[in-house]
Amino acid sequence: MTLRVGVPTEVKPMEGRVGLTPAAVADVIAQGVRAGIQRGAGIASGYTDADYQAAGAELLDDADALYDWAQIVVKVKEPYGHEINLLRADHLLFCFLHLAANAELTRRLCEIGLTAVAFETLEDHGRLPILVPMSDIAGRISVQVAAHLLHTTQGGRGILLGGLASVERGNVVVLGAGHAGGASVRAAAALGANVSVFDTNPVRLEQMHGIGPNVTALTPTAHAIDAAVAEADALIGAVLLPGAAAPRLVSRAQVARMRSGSVIADIAVDQGGCIETTRATTYDAPTYVDEGVVHFCVTNMPGAVPRSATQALTAAMLPYLRLLLDPAWREDPRLRDAINVDRGRIVHPALQN
Repeated sequence: MTLRVGVPTEVKPMEGRVGLTPAAVADVIAQGVRAGIQRGAGIASGYTDADYQAAGAELLDDADALYDWAQIVVKVKEPYGHEINLLRADHLLFCFLHLAANAELTRRLCEIGLTAVAFETLEDHGRLPILVPMSDIAGRISVQVAAHLLHTTQGGRGILLGGLASVERGNVVVLGAGHAGGASVRAAAALGANVSVFDTNPVRLEQMHGIGPNVTALTPTAHAIDAAVAEADALIGAVLLPGAAAPRLVSRAQVARMRSGSVIADIAVDQGGCIETTRATTYDAPTYVDEGVVHFCVTNMPGAVPRSATQALTAAMLPYLRLLLDPAWREDPRLRDAINVDRGRIVHPALQN
């Protein structure tokens, strides 16, 4: 029987990305498998049903039909809401999962008995190739959003991050100098803000220092973080431990010492967040105020730019999907080590603690 790859419509609020572009669908079909897509799945990313049909895809009317038809389910975000009930033990799920921050979903996937390979734990020569482009986008979005939320019309303290002649610059603090944090630093520095970035990796610190004279790269001692957070107009959380819960680097007490109307954007929210006051939000209600600070902690930040994000995600993910289509895919260590749940058992080390 010919293998069937299904792409459902994403159901998280304001999530416009889609698992495969039409060009990627054509690539998959060229490998001798069938590809199906739920009607309307690509609309928010600018791809019509006709585009997918022209690529050779089969159109499924709704999520029930799509999940019933598919053997491999390729999507963007973790199963959400009703679609969890559509999963079966014989499904192979390939998507972002972030299970370390979602014990209930982990339990459900184990009960169902399926196998789930997570984008965010797929490593290749020490890199996280599928996560990288989404981290880059989230890093940029975090600064764009923070700059907007600092407007008094949004509850912010009325700071123009870059300042101007005779006007003080805003202070941006970034926790983590990986792909997301690095993108945040570059975006904030380009606006002209004073940027302080913390990381334990001296190579990354050297890279951040080289961005410009308005970037200070520091080792994350408790004293240094405490002093920087207290002066921050915008605090960006961007700490990543692949597959594991993010460490809490900033306490509620430290947030309470920030100035009223300052902004926190925690990119690490998918893994639980690296700031104690972080709690997950959606684009339906993206912000909240805690300790006088405006928080933006949306779990699918790149979903706001679905056209760009879908193209970047598909380009990064497609080489590994090609491997996954091989019946012997478990022999590839990159895919094997990215399995989070294997036929109902938690197998990824970061989730077994």
